[in-house]
Amino acid sequence: MLEFHTSAQCPICKSHWLDFQNGTFYCEECQKEVDIIMITQNLADLYELNIPYTSNKFDKRLEALRVFCDKYNADFLGFDPFKEMKNNLLSVFVLAFVTSAMLVSCASEEPTPEGGNGAGAAMGEYVVAGSVTASGNTTNVLLTAPSLNEGMVSAKGNGLINDGASQWVFYGNRYLYALTYNQGNAATTRSYVRTSNGELKARSGEYSMKRYTTYGIYGKSIITASTGDGPSDKADANGYLPKTFLLSYLDVEQETMRTNDTSGEQYLAENFLGNGEFVTLAGIEEREGRIVSAAIPMGLSQYGAAQEGGKWIRPGYEDLVKTEDGGSNSSSYKKGELQWTQYPDECHVAIFTDESLAEKKLLRTDRISYASGRHKSQYYQMIWKDSKGDIYVFSPSYAKTMADERQRTSLPAGVVRIPAGKDDFDTYYCNIEELSGGISFQRSWYMGGNDFLLLMYDRPLTEKGFTANRLAVFNSEAKTLKWVEGMPATEKISSFGTQVHVEGAYTYIALTTTDDYASVYRIDPNASSSVALATKTLGTDVTKIDAVGKLVAN
Repeated sequence: MLEFHTSAQCPICKSHWLDFQNGTFYCEECQKEVDIIMITQNLADLYELNIPYTSNKFDKRLEALRVFCDKYNADFLGFDPFKEMKNNLLSVFVLAFVTSAMLVSCASEEPTPEGGNGAGAAMGEYVVAGSVTASGNTTNVLLTAPSLNEGMVSAKGNGLINDGASQWVFYGNRYLYALTYNQGNAATTRSYVRTSNGELKARSGEYSMKRYTTYGIYGKSIITASTGDGPSDKADANGYLPKTFLLSYLDVEQETMRTNDTSGEQYLAENFLGNGEFVTLAGIEEREGRIVSAAIPMGLSQYGAAQEGGKWIRPGYEDLVKTEDGGSNSSSYKKGELQWTQYPDECHVAIFTDESLAEKKLLRTDRISYASGRHKSQYYQMIWKDSKGDIYVFSPSYAKTMADERQRTSLPAGVVRIPAGKDDFDTYYCNIEELSGGISFQRSWYMGGNDFLLLMYDRPLTEKGFTANRLAVFNSEAKTLKWVEGMPATEKISSFGTQVHVEGAYTYIALTTTDDYASVYRIDPNASSSVALATKTLGTDVTKIDAVGKLVAN
């Protein structure tokens, strides 16, 4: 098969041309395939397609080349015998416009692009973080839109190519941070801004952060957190390391990053609740200059289980201590651990004085289980401050999924409250499973006012094969749950965006289906007294959307 050499610029390295091989564009420098719609720049004065031919083939196929040029509105330039000394190969050069031969494009059959950063595109303050998958390859792109309420944005010739992210974080409508999980290894991040002329631009700073399982905004920083092994000088007599909080602090304006010194006692995650178990944090919410976070009990580490001959192992739970290493990924364990909590019918919230975690107050309630949604190793935030300063603490009761009944919660999914000006739970409680007919939720977001958006499962957590594919709106004042109507059939929904955008009375969320391009939906929580209404407002031609938000010029 012939390999076509083009003058198209690689959108990844921006320093090499692309070849066209086996129906796909390929960069020899990056050694990556590139989707056609991401190609916007050219390394020559004119778009060129270089076809290796022998002089014999050239003579015989000259007429076919002319037909090809007419079909694609291209001009034939001739041939250059620069490879004449090598197998008598000649390069035929074809001049073409961007919509023709060089890109082997069907762009003339597609709608005119509306959005992004390409020439002639409509600039806007709204950002769509999405990706395009074709021929098994995925290209990540940031698109812009003048509105989330109407229209269509296209990745064809538009958008800012990027490395993608596990989580997109909009900070104050001025900075957009890409946080990447990296499958248990050190995560990386960089940020983006909008320039004075309306274009998106990657900032220069790029950082390798500590692994994270949760994140949040505090003051001028984005904080990421996880729990991992502490320093070697803290090992016990068995060589077991205590668990500590691993934190990264990203100063968004200064574009700097620092990590915590895990030797500090305030970062010790062992026996955090006084029951011997180590914890991880889920969610970081700021209130009155302090950090509010859920403390999720994780069981006994090797270090914790070995303390004083196993004093923290509950009577009758001894058989839960692992006798060998095993498991995989987020469920891996080591010999000597007691994996997962012995106290599933409790919820703990930590209130830290500041980002140093040096001083804290612990709150406990037995009305709900721990306050975190789970997906693999990620712990989704379930603590949200409303406009009045009240903190609502949600529990999906994910501990219902535990294999051993001793570690399985009996509590339904529910919500409690820490009122403004108080550092303790009040009497507020609502049983969400009772409102939903036994259904729990994976994620939650604050919508403004008294409303919270919940990503609901399709069946109880006590059943197998549950998946999160439906939305509902919980009103904290009325204690009501409205299902969101107007969305595609649940069996066609493949994913929701990880972030929502709240503006005025509406909440915007991205939605990807199995049979169409990804779109943005606007949710009206007050459409009627019985249901909330979702309306498809912004179309795209990208495969998936991870987040939408607003970004104003700096």
